[in-house]
Amino acid sequence: MSDPRHPVRPKPRISPLAKTQQRRRPSALIWGLLVLLWSVGLGWGLADVGRSQTQDLWQAPQIGTVDPIPERYQTGQALYLEACASCHIGVPPAVFPTETWRALLLDENHYGQRIEVLPSPQIHIVWDYLQTFSRPKTAATESAPFRFRSSRPFAALHPDVDLPRPVDLNSCSTCHPQVDRFDFRRLAQDSTGE
Repeated sequence: MSDPRHPVRPKPRISPLAKTQQRRRPSALIWGLLVLLWSVGLGWGLADVGRSQTQDLWQAPQIGTVDPIPERYQTGQALYLEACASCHIGVPPAVFPTETWRALLLDENHYGQRIEVLPSPQIHIVWDYLQTFSRPKTAATESAPFRFRSSRPFAALHPDVDLPRPVDLNSCSTCHPQVDRFDFRRLAQDSTGE
């Protein structure tokens, strides 16, 4: 029966806790690999989104606006130009503070002329564009300017420029000969070369 030289050893008993831990080891390793793969994929995805947004910003069509316009805001810019530049030159959003644009969008009495306020959703799309590319007022006590001469952003965009008196929409073409194309980058002295 049993050989005294080779005693039969009883099988060690494994506790239920040890069995559970043995089963978890491969599972924990798999979960760890899944989390690692997910993290790497998420990192690549976020890096790609950031890269594409930066590329979109600098590959946006240049029609002479003060800032490049990413694709997201191009519809707002087009609606703005359609509504406003059909009567006068389109004024870049950076010329007036955000608060001025808000008031202008909602006012039916536009500099003495009765106009229709843009319907929804167009007004929201235009507002998104104007709000993004304009600047807020600098002081809470400052009132929203409605004329170039009292607009701090306009003055900041024209440092050391001897501006005609009065400054109005017609005087813009003196320095910006292509305002009819919403091109404010090209100046009169630049018109011979590109």
